Amino acid sequence: MRRGRIKEAGAVYHCVSRTVGGQFLLDDLAKQRLVDLLFPLAQFCGVEIITFFMMSNHFHLLIRIPPADTCIPDSVLLLRAERFYGIQALLPSLARADLQRSGSISSHIRLSLSSRMGDVSAFMKEFKQRFSRWFNRHSNRFGTLWAERFSSTLVEDCSSALQTVASYIDLNPVRAGLVSDPKDYRFCGYSAALTGNPVVRSGLMSFLSARSWGAAAAQYRLNLFTTAGVAGHSDKQALDKTAIRAELARGGRLSLPEILRLRVRHLTAGVAIGSRDFVNQIFAHHRSHFGPKRFEGARPIRGVPLPHLKTLRDLRVNAIG
Repeated sequence: MRRGRIKEAGAVYHCVSRTVGGQFLLDDLAKQRLVDLLFPLAQFCGVEIITFFMMSNHFHLLIRIPPADTCIPDSVLLLRAERFYGIQALLPSLARADLQRSGSISSHIRLSLSSRMGDVSAFMKEFKQRFSRWFNRHSNRFGTLWAERFSSTLVEDCSSALQTVASYIDLNPVRAGLVSDPKDYRFCGYSAALTGNPVVRSGLMSFLSARSWGAAAAQYRLNLFTTAGVAGHSDKQALDKTAIRAELARGGRLSLPEILRLRVRHLTAGVAIGSRDFVNQIFAHHRSHFGPKRFEGARPIRGVPLPHLKTLRDLRVNAIG
């Protein structure tokens, strides 16, 4: 039996979703459609996009989900709905009629509009369903597009954790051997920010110390190339698990650039990543998901030179959906 997903109010999530069977179904037009759907939905839901990566068989999002807000003014809610659905769409029309008739939006219309706000699962469900409907029409196909549920990792809302995960996401096209420099892959957040996207610029600057985008861009690029990874063709196939274990056994150490050019499982399926205090707080909030002999949540990410970051692990089977 699947257990409920671990969620926190007003949190940052690294979300990953893959196509059914890992099939390479998404061409450049489809990847652009994913990007085009993402930003209006995020604006409607109040979700902050920090960065993203769209590939032909999966996508990554690093997003900040706001706390559920039941006190959004009616005028703001209507404006969001009109921008997202269109002025003539049914829900905005009903909301507007309520306002004109009684001065407030009725509770059931408000619930219909606000149900996707403040909830990572509702946001992802809407995003994936909207894309699936477009993709199936465009490709003259039917049936399931996405494999099972998406995976999500809670990320501490602090500079070190966000830089690590954002860099991991933006280096995906380099790790996959698609480009030698992440700026050249137009379906990732880093490239979007460089080409003027104000939403991603704001998201990246939320964890960088620089005050201007020019300084922030230089800081983040330096982080990508020195702290988080080095541009170049992916060595993923050469650095398999056996080779890594052998290297570690003889005392060798992989650098952080080499590590993040691999798929670090804790960054996509680690449930929570951040400082010891942050991970232990998440552990305490969701104690029932873990075995009775587990006394602390924070665990080191073994074999990875990230001493400032801890992760949750050793979960019971299917503890997290």
